[in-house]
Amino acid sequence: MEKHITGENGISYTLGADGLYYPDLTLPKGTNYPIGKYGRMRGDYLKEHRHSMYLELVFAGKWNEYLHEVDEESHQRIELLVEQMKAGAGITEQLKATDQMKWVEFMNNLKNAAEKIVLEETVLK
Repeated sequence: MEKHITGENGISYTLGADGLYYPDLTLPKGTNYPIGKYGRMRGDYLKEHRHSMYLELVFAGKWNEYLHEVDEESHQRIELLVEQMKAGAGITEQLKATDQMKWVEFMNNLKNAAEKIVLEETVLK
């Protein structure tokens, strides 16, 4: 058996140790972006619930870039939501100066609420 072959579809294959041919797939250069929490969560969701979209992104070489974009957008959206909710709830720097523990409690609640919104809007859609 030959070590390397090219199929009718133009994809090259390499013979594995188990006697099966595997496609020679590589990511395009310059697409190794860091992926954070929300990108990984989106990736897990796509693999489990939207397998065709997952495969489409992988075969197009856009998987890593897509997850990086989702992660960046999620972080930006959370920051925006927290600022908007903070203004709406009247949480000020004065509260931070006078009762820091109360301010931390409010901010943690706002961040959790914003994260839940982003998960439903972006990551798990």
